Amino acid sequence: MTLPPRWRKAVLTTHVVTSVGWLGAVGAYIALDLVASLSGEADRVRAAHLAMEVTATSVIVPLAIASVVIGIINALSTSWGLFRHYWVVVKLLLTLVATTVLLLEVPTIRMLAGSAADGVDPGALPGTLPHSVGGALVLLLITVLSIYKPRGETPYGWRRRQGSAGRSAARTA
Repeated sequence: MTLPPRWRKAVLTTHVVTSVGWLGAVGAYIALDLVASLSGEADRVRAAHLAMEVTATSVIVPLAIASVVIGIINALSTSWGLFRHYWVVVKLLLTLVATTVLLLEVPTIRMLAGSAADGVDPGALPGTLPHSVGGALVLLLITVLSIYKPRGETPYGWRRRQGSAGRSAARTA
């Protein structure tokens, strides 16, 4: 399925915006997580946990899901395909893992925000810094794959290319 150029550009633009937005929102989340983990001021820690919940549930999760869905549409509508090149497959898998870990982490983020709102001693609240930094590193790796596009076709991609080359030769004969 190939989209007309105007639609392909719109899908690509939307994918880039949601993906870069996701990475930027994770950067903001890490700043809040650092405050929650390192600050000695109880009010700042509570405020950071409350803001982390809003950031995660209202910004990061929707951008992550949109990035997955639009990325799949983008791959299916271009010559790159979804399973033709290893870099696309790895990028898809990393994105799905990052999104899954994020969705599994949201209940913890909500619990921490609820505890902060209830006035629990902020020193007793753990941070989510390892997850947020790990998520940022995975998103940066996905970005690198998107830009550098390492060579290497999957067996499926190789068969598709060989099949289309054979069909092209048959048409010209």
